[in-house]
Amino acid sequence: VQLQASGGGLVQAGGSLRLSCAASGTIVSINAMRWYRQAPGKERELVATITSGGDPNYADSVKGRFTISRDNATNTVYLQMNRLEPEDTAVYYCNARIRVRLWREANDYWGQGTLVTVSS
Repeated sequence: VQLQASGGGLVQAGGSLRLSCAASGTIVSINAMRWYRQAPGKERELVATITSGGDPNYADSVKGRFTISRDNATNTVYLQMNRLEPEDTAVYYCNARIRVRLWREANDYWGQGTLVTVSS
């Protein structure tokens, strides 16, 4: 299984970006999908989670600005980021809990990370 993230880039404060992360390979089911971020010199933090049923949850720092969504038909999770701030600058990682065999428990898989830079 692979997670391929895309959509990062350089944007001015107040702008928007949309991140995508597609899971591929032998997939039986995908449980929760998440976006994390890691800023320089800081620990990785959870940004947003979406359950298999589509229920979202957000870190307080991004509530009202970011929207997580998923397309179960294509095994893709999105992160729409609006009103970006310089403090949002980080490498963003997608994560998914994926079952690859019916007789095995689901495991966590990670994307490669995509850099988001917000200039002031």
